[in-house]
Amino acid sequence: MADLLPLISDGEEFTLLASDDNTHFVLRFKPDGLTADLSGEDAERFRGDYETVKSQFPDWSSDQLLAQLWDQGGYSWLAAQDG
Repeated sequence: MADLLPLISDGEEFTLLASDDNTHFVLRFKPDGLTADLSGEDAERFRGDYETVKSQFPDWSSDQLLAQLWDQGGYSWLAAQDG
């Protein structure tokens, strides 16, 4: 299903895909081949966290913003190895 989601953000280290209604997100950390597949309550929390960080740091690159969420937001704990 992740391959069917539209690309929202793509950097050197991170990729973010999201459903049109923002109820499903896929956050990939490319260097380690890890993916967090977020739906339900996790997707709701991610959507809010993403918008908050994006508004607080509007000049950040895609990788900076997604790294903040990955590390400080705790989404790395929800990730699994690709493949």
